[in-house]
Amino acid sequence: MKISVSFRHRMRRPALAIVALSTLAAAAIACGGGNDTPFRIGVMDSLTGAGATYGNTIWQAKQIAAAEINEAGGINGRMLELVPADAMCNAEGARNAYRRLTDDEGIKVILGTSCSASMLTASALAEPDGVVMLSASATHPDIAKAGDYIFRTSFSSRQIGIDTGNTMWADGARTLATITENTDYAIGLRDVTIARFEELGGSLTASEQFETGDSDFRPVLEPLLAADPDALHIAPQAEASGGQIIKEARAMGYDGLIYAEVVTMGSEALKIAGDAAVGVKGVMVALGPDNAKVQEVVANFRERYGYSPLPWFVGSGYDNVYLIAECLKQTGDDQDADGIRDCLYGITWSGAVSESYSFDADGEIVGLATSIVAPLPVSERTPENHGFRILGPAPSAP
Repeated sequence: MKISVSFRHRMRRPALAIVALSTLAAAAIACGGGNDTPFRIGVMDSLTGAGATYGNTIWQAKQIAAAEINEAGGINGRMLELVPADAMCNAEGARNAYRRLTDDEGIKVILGTSCSASMLTASALAEPDGVVMLSASATHPDIAKAGDYIFRTSFSSRQIGIDTGNTMWADGARTLATITENTDYAIGLRDVTIARFEELGGSLTASEQFETGDSDFRPVLEPLLAADPDALHIAPQAEASGGQIIKEARAMGYDGLIYAEVVTMGSEALKIAGDAAVGVKGVMVALGPDNAKVQEVVANFRERYGYSPLPWFVGSGYDNVYLIAECLKQTGDDQDADGIRDCLYGITWSGAVSESYSFDADGEIVGLATSIVAPLPVSERTPENHGFRILGPAPSAP
């Protein structure tokens, strides 16, 4: 594990004062020592709701990382304790989870959230409170401007959308129809994708939305397919929805181009879609077989939990814990949100998602690139290939 730390953060607004220590930490100091008191870090993933498949995967990956750290002796001799709260992949769940972790538990550093709606809500609370948040998978473009305490190891939907528009155009698509779940994440991704496609000269022929929990997509697919688009773009929040949309579109006779992203390339989505997913292209950060660290982490995950999820969710969640652990080594204090924030701005990390990545002045990850992936026929899918093959990097321009 290669790391370097240099405090290069350029503050955009005055640092907030550090709040009082939690009751537990204060008691440890009063007793004359802190080595028996664990570092306590909050976790806000979507354990239920539309993002439950990847939310639970990310939470499980974080537990693997924390167990490794503790088995190796902890952080400066102190154990690491993860304190979970279910953000439920929606604004209300995020608000409740955030208040429980901060008001009731005295947490100053939170790993999460899994979903964009949760992250947009929680970050608006965390920034004025001076609470650090680090997300493994929330992608909405607006998160980049959420504040000095907000970070993510996931790519912004802005880049995914631009690369998807470029890919569609390069493949010869000139007309587009979109089907989108009515969530912040899915709408943000769709909007950027359409904007890029139209910028290149393409036209939107039809667009439909569906609600979380819908399971019959034929009523919204019918007008889309009637428009006879060159390409269909799907943006669900839940893996199950993505897989079902592909399955139903193919059953209704659509044999054209279909484009998606990370959620629809998840193991549950591909299982539901079956062979109907052959011919779909997904634009995402793909952690391939040459990434030895993520292959090791995913193998450990599979051995511990008995299933093989998308490597991205595992690697990103795993790295989040190690990033915070490194910053806790620097600060020695889980209540020092300012110190941990500054550490993250100055860190360069080599972990499961990439080598030598860092964060820019907006807390956005630097050092990743998108790839195009294509689902394999069911007969060729294995736990090792995760059900798809990597075609190569997404085009930066058509």
